[in-house]
Amino acid sequence: MSSLDGYVLCSQSQKNPKTNIIHSILLNFHPYFSSGMASIATAEICDTNATHVGNGDLRVLHPDFNIYGQSRAFSGPIVTLKVFEDNVLVREALEAEGEGRVLVIDGGGSKRCALLGGNLGQLAHSKGWSGIVVNGCIRDVDEINECGIGVRALASHPLKSNKKGNGEKHVPVYVGGTLIREGEWLYADNDGILVSKFELSI
Repeated sequence: MSSLDGYVLCSQSQKNPKTNIIHSILLNFHPYFSSGMASIATAEICDTNATHVGNGDLRVLHPDFNIYGQSRAFSGPIVTLKVFEDNVLVREALEAEGEGRVLVIDGGGSKRCALLGGNLGQLAHSKGWSGIVVNGCIRDVDEINECGIGVRALASHPLKSNKKGNGEKHVPVYVGGTLIREGEWLYADNDGILVSKFELSI
């Protein structure tokens, strides 16, 4: 089952009592449904896609990211941003409907301010984003940990970022030791973060 299949199932369960029963069963047997979105375990992906790992179609990000948010596992097609100590474009991106996508923010690895806070975390959840990966810092950690999305970031920092609107949208970004392009797929769980050139299934 793909991550988007899981997202549709969980969304429909809110409206259909019969589907609610199915969803309850899945919650008991598959831990990744607890986040509201199905996800394939990254270790299993690596084990069953050794060829794709070898040829670079499937890449493992460096283990530099801390885990935040209620969704310990998430996946989806990638949207990219490249900014530096300025989060105006981050807000603009998250104001769009997420549709189960993952926002990857290349903040240049800066640890001098935060690119994402509690308000943007809540916005991302309300707009249906699956997760956010920040090559930089976040703040309002307690608030973000209450949001029903997955967040990965290098660290937390109490200082907010600039508001000048500088940066680039929908461009290739270099994050976690690999070049990431918009439209590729990201898979994250407690073991790490993977980026694939295409959607994967087991």
